Amino acid sequence: MNNDCIFCKIVAGEIPCKKAYEDDEVLAFYDIAPQAPVHILIIPKVYTEDITLGNAALAGRCLAVASKLAGELGLADGYRIVTNKGAHAGQTVAHLHFHLLGGRQLGLSMG
Repeated sequence: MNNDCIFCKIVAGEIPCKKAYEDDEVLAFYDIAPQAPVHILIIPKVYTEDITLGNAALAGRCLAVASKLAGELGLADGYRIVTNKGAHAGQTVAHLHFHLLGGRQLGLSMG
């Protein structure tokens, strides 16, 4: 756990969230500033800043949870999974996380 990380505080229960999914390794919760009708953040419960060869299975589990949630939420028309790495990519929380976006037609622009 990183004591300065807002996502670590959410995992620890210090900050409340609206959970969409939780297991021993992954937490998914609704974004407080959604960019689409469905906007869920999927995070590993252990603090990590990046995907590495050592945690690739955990990153894959996060993606599998995103796909599971998309199915449960009726996003059959399509959805987007996004992750950002670093300030130049727009990352605001250094804890590895994935955004599940859907529920409307998403633009083609990637920035």
